[in-house]
Amino acid sequence: MPEAAARDEICRVGRSLFERGYVHATAGNISVRLEDGSFLITPTDACMGYLEPARISHVGADGTQLSGDRASKTLALHRRIYGADADARCVIHTHSTHLVALTLKGVWRTSDIVPPITPYFVMKVGHVPLIPYHKPGDARVADLVADTIIQAQANGAPIRAVMLDRLGPNVWQSTPAAAMATLEELEETARLWLTAQPAPLSDAQIDELRTTFGARW
Repeated sequence: MPEAAARDEICRVGRSLFERGYVHATAGNISVRLEDGSFLITPTDACMGYLEPARISHVGADGTQLSGDRASKTLALHRRIYGADADARCVIHTHSTHLVALTLKGVWRTSDIVPPITPYFVMKVGHVPLIPYHKPGDARVADLVADTIIQAQANGAPIRAVMLDRLGPNVWQSTPAAAMATLEELEETARLWLTAQPAPLSDAQIDELRTTFGARW
């Protein structure tokens, strides 16, 4: 995606998430990896509903800021995600209400914050491990997330999201639109789990999703 188009898409996705309540105030951030290896990322303390294309931070592959407003303090985490998953082109972080509430109440498992309760969660999201609490922007979180991604790949079940305890999810995909869709499915699954506590899909049902749709579970 060309830089100008990526700037516009970051603003469009940020506004959509804000208007539908997936982010609030100045919480959350979006980044995109450009073809030359540099990054675009939303500025620190920016409201996702009122982003301006020209003010999006442009950061070199080495982390040096090239233009725009000061980059989000989560830049190090985003860069480590891109480094651990070569297919990642966009990372979105939010403080989505039901997902944060889930960590306050207690997740299903540390390896899977919610059980596989719907086929689309299994197909579109997959396993989502919990990352222990650290203060916002703590560099140790970047190491933990990168190690978790690499371990999941080694186990043959690549992930596309993690949940930061008490802070919110990080999801990554090939485009901002795809990352937003993954985030939406994850947040809605957390809402369903908190509301209904349904039984998980059976092993046979999950295996059918693997065979038919290539689900990564």
